[in-house]
Amino acid sequence: MSRYVTLARDGEAEIEVKRSRFLCTLARVEDEEAARAVVDRMRRQHWDARHHCSAFVLGPSGALQRSSDDGEPSGTAGAPMLEVLRGRGVSDVVAVVTRWFGGVLLGAGGLVRAYGDSVRAGLDEVGLLTRELVGELRVELDHADAGRVEGELRARGVAVLDVGYADVVSLLLGVPPEGEARVRAAVAELTGGGVTPVVVGQRWVDLAG
Repeated sequence: MSRYVTLARDGEAEIEVKRSRFLCTLARVEDEEAARAVVDRMRRQHWDARHHCSAFVLGPSGALQRSSDDGEPSGTAGAPMLEVLRGRGVSDVVAVVTRWFGGVLLGAGGLVRAYGDSVRAGLDEVGLLTRELVGELRVELDHADAGRVEGELRARGVAVLDVGYADVVSLLLGVPPEGEARVRAAVAELTGGGVTPVVVGQRWVDLAG
């Protein structure tokens, strides 16, 4: 698993069904504790609402999945919310749908549609992006060469994650596995073979666009 999809940003969207209001709040989270903290925050913020149903998917492979109907009939809220998240293939995300009852019973089918549609509206509002697991390569350069090499690497589409200045300039490059050979060749070309990148780790990064 070297790529997965998550939210482009946190946000919310609201729909109304037979006078009941459904507010979907979506947030990027890294673990279950953070996901549950978002649910708790919605309870405090919208204390006057009857239900705060939730679903979350965590991990690059979406291995951890939870949902809650929060008092709605079993299977009519959390499960359809989770199904929408799974259908869009998103992870590291929590969805909380806050419902203000409008006085008209929706029935099981109506609730399933309303909670699912609320999450769909939220995802459409915030948008999605891809995260990629990249290797971290450190390149150490003389100050005289650093600006030129950094600029040329960026121009060639290499992700420069960090720049450190000390006795030498240290560039931390983010490189997907299939691009490592190309980046090593570029560094060799730009430094006359005088600098060799060193693998120092890996991290997940958001891809632009």
